[in-house]
Amino acid sequence: MKNLLKFISVLLVAVFLGACTKNFDEINTNPKAITLASLDKSSYGLVAKRAIVYTTYLRNSSGMQTYHSLFGDVYANYFATTHPNFLSDRYVLVGSWLNGSLRSFYQNAAPPIKYCVDFAANNDMPVEEAIMKIWRVNAFAKYADSYGAIPYTSFGNMEKSVPYDQLPALYASFFTELDAAVDVLKANLSLGTSAPMAAFDDVYKGSIAKWAKLGSSLRLRLALHCKYVDAGLAKTQAEAAVADGVIESPADNAKVATSVDWFNAYCTITSWMEFRMSSDMESIMKGYLDPRVQSYFQVAQNPDKTDDPSGVVFDFEGMRNGQTKSNRQGLSFNQSSSDMHKNWVTLGAAGPAWRVMGADESYFLRAEGALEGWAMGGTAQELYEKGIKASFDEWGYTDYLNLAGEDYITSTRIPASPGTDLSDPGTVIQPVSTVPVAFQASADKETQLEQIITQKWIGLYPENSHEAWTVRRITKYPKLLPRLESEEPLISATSLPTRLTFITSEYTDNAAEVQKAVTGLGGPDNGVTKLWWDKKP
Repeated sequence: MKNLLKFISVLLVAVFLGACTKNFDEINTNPKAITLASLDKSSYGLVAKRAIVYTTYLRNSSGMQTYHSLFGDVYANYFATTHPNFLSDRYVLVGSWLNGSLRSFYQNAAPPIKYCVDFAANNDMPVEEAIMKIWRVNAFAKYADSYGAIPYTSFGNMEKSVPYDQLPALYASFFTELDAAVDVLKANLSLGTSAPMAAFDDVYKGSIAKWAKLGSSLRLRLALHCKYVDAGLAKTQAEAAVADGVIESPADNAKVATSVDWFNAYCTITSWMEFRMSSDMESIMKGYLDPRVQSYFQVAQNPDKTDDPSGVVFDFEGMRNGQTKSNRQGLSFNQSSSDMHKNWVTLGAAGPAWRVMGADESYFLRAEGALEGWAMGGTAQELYEKGIKASFDEWGYTDYLNLAGEDYITSTRIPASPGTDLSDPGTVIQPVSTVPVAFQASADKETQLEQIITQKWIGLYPENSHEAWTVRRITKYPKLLPRLESEEPLISATSLPTRLTFITSEYTDNAAEVQKAVTGLGGPDNGVTKLWWDKKP
């Protein structure tokens, strides 16, 4: 991190220059020829665009694969890896992958975010400052929830050593910043849009009202993360977020638009044919006869016809997470398991917009809060059912029917067996959850929570896999299959990594501060030390 800070000014200039061309990585320009002082309001939107797209892995396939796909996607259990040497699916925290992905964020995404916030603050641009502070929280929060401590408040101050902020302090900053940002935006709703952002904002085209809803929704998400460690804080923040107004319609969903120049990186990494649908996705979506499976995945080339539900053709097949290296050699996992939907597998295409947060998650968060007795604007059941409808609406299933033509929301169907796995064709895999879709109004709170989180997990697919992993760690839901194998001695196949480890280069470049950060965790720098909010018994 020391080197990142040393060269931040150069990076910021490069960010501006690169925003003007699709060949940023190939530019050979003398950075000393331009200073930050030469940038003005006319260039603001270009840098903001850069900050937004680089945070969401648009066109950054390597960083997306090593941090998002090989950790978030497989720890959410959305996918299982088919490559025999991809050890993260067997719980190995591969240091080189973590090094490259985190440094990519601090080199490519964090500097333009900082520039946008600081420039707006210094040039009487309160609306733009508020928008980019909301985006800053969104960008940094997932790394905070992955590592437990990250450089945040001191990032970009040109110090030789960079202090880490611990998770409680980070959350305090996040809540304060989101609250203040939303207040500013609500006070300026009459403007309609941000003029400097309108042409470059690939999320909301500068809509002040929509950015305010995203800020409150992010606040709600983070509030629910805290409920087991500080119920009072969680309640206060959640109720304030809902009162300010959160996302309630798919029309207000936060998605980063893609193009052939700024493409969804799944469209690149799927071409490498190294991961497939997990058995958990098959178990839950087959059991529920969930029509969204048709929009999430492709049918398998060699489907197993013997485990289809009665009267329904279900050719979507998953594979177990944690396949041993030997099992993956010589076996046709790619042909026998489902790839992502064709929208994500066309190399060179723009691909779907990158999903940041949607109305479905907002409703599920409110349903979770309602279970605790908080003022969420409805009962847990009402909000849960609205969350399902919001997800179905987004994907175009507005009749709310399952694959058998039954009403999905009132269905009593439960997760099903995903059949057998190629690694053990003689053994039928049993499902690990028995919760139905229909809300169990008379059931205990934990059963209701499992229902809410299971549906939220389905809805977070695929771009919010890191949030799904976080929710798994906090709530212990949804109930998913154990790994077939773990190669990490500290992490059993029946458990889940609790965090990612600090990157090795930091132990060289920023050693004293890393050691302080480890001390602040309250445990060693490994994958079993629990984070601050991980307090559920």
